[in-house]
Amino acid sequence: MLTMTKPFPENFASNEIKRQRIESIDLLRGIVMIIMALDHVRAFFHYDAFYFSPTDLTQTSGILFFTRFITHYCAPVFVFLAGISAFLYGVKKTKKELAFYLFTRGLWLLFVELFIISFGRTFNSSYPLFVLQVIWAIGISMIVLAAMIYISLRWILLTSLIIIIAHNVLDTVHVPGNGLASFAWSALHETGVFSWAGFNIHVSYPVLPWIGVIALGYWFGSLYAPGYNAQMRRKILLSLGVGAIFLFILLRVNNFYGDSSNWSIQKNAAFSFLSFLNVTKYPPSLH
Repeated sequence: MLTMTKPFPENFASNEIKRQRIESIDLLRGIVMIIMALDHVRAFFHYDAFYFSPTDLTQTSGILFFTRFITHYCAPVFVFLAGISAFLYGVKKTKKELAFYLFTRGLWLLFVELFIISFGRTFNSSYPLFVLQVIWAIGISMIVLAAMIYISLRWILLTSLIIIIAHNVLDTVHVPGNGLASFAWSALHETGVFSWAGFNIHVSYPVLPWIGVIALGYWFGSLYAPGYNAQMRRKILLSLGVGAIFLFILLRVNNFYGDSSNWSIQKNAAFSFLSFLNVTKYPPSLH
C-alpha cells in the first residue's frame, strides 16, 4: 500500500529550486509528438483514409491498424503531463499564482481551439464550424484544475481515480436533442453534433475523463518534487505501470467493465488480438 506524504513544505523557498528540465518527461512528450505526427501524416496521405477507419477490422491491415492505435497514447499522455507540469510550476509559486496561471492558460487554449484552429480548418471568418478537440479539452481541464489545487493531494488523487474509473458508468445516460442540456451533457461525457443559428459544433473530446487525467497527473507531479527519492519514484512508477497492464487485461478479457466496444473472436488470431486492443477513444474509456 502506498501512503501519501507531503513532498515539500508549503513555504519551500523558490531559490532552492534549480531551473532544470526533467529529461524523462521531455523525452516522453517528444515521443508522443512524433507518434501524433505519424497518425496525421497517414490521415492526409494514405489513400484509404478517405474510405474507412484504420481500426475497422473488416477492412484494415495489421500495420495500418497500429498507425492509428498507437495514437491512443497521445492525448492521455499530453493531458497527464500537463498535470505534472502544473504541479512542478506550482512548486515555485503560491497557490493563488498557480490557480491564476492555470485559469488564464485554460482560457487561452479555448480561444486557440475556437478561433485560431477553427479558422485554420475552414479559412472562413464567419466561423461556421467549431470542432472541440484535444486543445479545448486541455483548456477546460486546466480551468477545473485551477480550482482543484486548493484541496489536498489525497483528495485530488481520490477524485481523479473516481472520475477515471467510474465515468463509464454514465455510458448508458443520453440527453437527446439539440438544446443546451444536450450540448452540456455532450461536452461533459458524450460526443455529439449541434447546429445553432448557422453555427455547427462537433464535440469530439468530452471533458469529464480528461479532468480526471489532468488531476491524476497533478498528483503524480508530487513524485518529481525536489528531494523526492528517485529510486522510490522509479519503483512506484514501474509497479503502477505493470499493475495497470494487468488490470487492463483482467477487465478486457471478459468484456467486464470499462469499455462499450467489446472485443470478439475474428477471422484469425492476429485480428482477434487487434479486436482485443481496439478500445474506445471518443470519449476515452477506462481501458
